[in-house]
This record gives sequence, structure tokens and C-alpha cells, in this order.
Amino acid sequence: MGKKKPRPRRSFTPEFKAEIVELCQRGDRSVGQVAKDFDLTETAVRFWVQQAQTDAGERDGLTSAEKEELARLRRENRRLREDVEILKRATAFFAVETR
Repeated sequence: MGKKKPRPRRSFTPEFKAEIVELCQRGDRSVGQVAKDFDLTETAVRFWVQQAQTDAGERDGLTSAEKEELARLRRENRRLREDVEILKRATAFFAVETR
């Protein structure tokens, strides 16, 4: 049996995701049916629905805004750690030079 070619990664606008979530929440079609109708993976659609519920306060977890802030803070933290490391090396270098 031949291997299935992996699907290229796609990105979707927040408006499109919101529309898909709304279709799922109406209840006239299942998540699986909506995913099939729009050629999406069922996993992605389920994730979008769960995230929308979290954002609306209907489910526990980090909201989209909190996830964005966490990612931003992690990037900033990584950059600051790199800056500290550079300063440590520079301090060591200049300490040797001044002797």
C-alpha cells in the first residue's frame, strides 16, 4: 500500500475559523461533516471549537490572548537570556584584556 502524501501546511484567517466554529456550534452539522465539507482536518476544527469555548469562558484553559502574551513573554525572556550571556562573555573578555 502506497504512502499518503502529506498535505502542505495551510493557514486560515481568524474570520474563517470563526465561521467554521459557528457552523459547528449551530448543531445542524457535526464537526466531522463541517471538516469534510470545507476540506479541513477534523482535529483542527475540534481545536478551533475548543479554543472558541475557552475564549468565551465556557471551558478552562488559556484564552487566545493569554497564549499570545505567553508566547511574547517567552520570546522576550529568551532574548534577554541571550543578552545576559553576551554581556557575561564581554565582561570576561575585558577582564582578561585589562590585566
